[in-house]
Amino acid sequence: MGGVSNATLSPLPSVDRPDVAARLREALLAASFTADGLLELLGAPAYAALARSETVPAMRATRGDTPLETLVRLFLLQQPVPHARVEEFLPVHACVESGWLVPTGEDEVAATVDVRPYGGPDGEDWFIISDLGCAVGGAGGSGSEGRQADTAVVLGVGGASTTLAGITVRTPVPAALDLGTGSGIQALHAAQHATRVTATDLNPRALHITALTLALSGAPAADLREGSLFEPVRDDETYDLIVSNPPFVISPGARLTYRDGGMGGDDLCRSLVQGAGERLSEGGFAQFLANWQHVEGENWQDRLRSWVPRGCDAWIVQREVQDVTQYAELWLRDAGDHRGDQAEYQAHYDTWLDEFEARKVKAVGFGWITLRRTTAAEPVITVEEWPHPVEQPLGDAVLAHFGRLDYLRAHDDAALLAGRFRLVTEVVQEQVGLPGAEDPEHVVLRQHRGMRRATKVDTVGAGFAGVCDGSLSAGRILDAIAQLVGEDPVLLRDRTPAQIRLLVEQGFLEPAE
Repeated sequence: MGGVSNATLSPLPSVDRPDVAARLREALLAASFTADGLLELLGAPAYAALARSETVPAMRATRGDTPLETLVRLFLLQQPVPHARVEEFLPVHACVESGWLVPTGEDEVAATVDVRPYGGPDGEDWFIISDLGCAVGGAGGSGSEGRQADTAVVLGVGGASTTLAGITVRTPVPAALDLGTGSGIQALHAAQHATRVTATDLNPRALHITALTLALSGAPAADLREGSLFEPVRDDETYDLIVSNPPFVISPGARLTYRDGGMGGDDLCRSLVQGAGERLSEGGFAQFLANWQHVEGENWQDRLRSWVPRGCDAWIVQREVQDVTQYAELWLRDAGDHRGDQAEYQAHYDTWLDEFEARKVKAVGFGWITLRRTTAAEPVITVEEWPHPVEQPLGDAVLAHFGRLDYLRAHDDAALLAGRFRLVTEVVQEQVGLPGAEDPEHVVLRQHRGMRRATKVDTVGAGFAGVCDGSLSAGRILDAIAQLVGEDPVLLRDRTPAQIRLLVEQGFLEPAE
């Protein structure tokens, strides 16, 4: 597949020379051009600055002449380097011939793409390819003059990419689908545990770059298909895992392919979620990042519940909310509009606010949406707000959440009371109250792993959780508590299952069977 012609974007390396990609990979690894190697060379402050698209600290840290310093200047800082020097440790002739490098200046070569080392979850050394100056951040944040006009630009690894990769369920599956693959990071992760990976994108340049990312990372090739949303997927195809970091920005128009969906409001995200149900295999997961509108007079949770397709459990977590002015400013800066003509910037800003006003949008939410295909008669839809820090990766926690749903769905209150439970490890109890008070005002159970949840419980709930070690049934524990506090055991058995269900659902208690 050839690259897309674009007046201001570099021609891309050939995807028809896997031998060159393999030789280049070997040379990069030999020079320690890896995530760990970069951190050691640059130091934490310069390494973090590079992730913010700030290059000055990295330039200062690479003033020497080692192979690693030269490679950082070449592939990350987009600086020309002497042909003779780089020839000592790279297959320069083959790289020029296949388009990874181009001759420039006097006896120098320059990179045609940004190559960023990326550490896989199990210590793999991967490389994410993106357009020059767009390894992280928005197109407008690349520092390239006029870059925001390049609608086909392909970005590299950003916070959204790593967030989605972290929350994705990583169980072995026959088939995975990465919708809107971009630079290919989700496809690369999926290739480690899926027998077959399909990656789609509306932008053919992104598909080309995904092929380069997979090849240079030593991963199997994916089935690459051009098209929007589920258009490239055949009617008879289903997948065990669907992931997407879509162009979810709610904007007036579609200026930038990598972020603007081109549909009105949050329709693109809604269409993506609603269309996933029939493409999922039984028990399969679909996981997305998304934006959604908070509309005047409408409950945002009800809005999201209406998106969930029939036959799917869902867990939707709102991580952040911005008012419409904050949201508009964020994405205007992303496009670099704040650095241009002030009158033009204000006109763009006005257009965004006009659009929100017309739709009665008062704020925009951001978060995660996970679907799981189920045969249950009554699927469970959980929509919650959790803006607090979590522990990534969360894939195992997501899988466990749906396992707990299955358990609770299969156990009525009588079965719950007959069951035995254990308090999950690393849960602590905090008592909150005035100093010197005989009893606490309330008791909080707090997790230190996964979602890092905290929940208030009454004295019965705290006592129950503290005794749960898997040896006694829930009913017997409640009978003992009733005797201690002088309460009717029948009444206590009647009112406590709801609290037990909540503690199980949120991962504080786990079945001991």
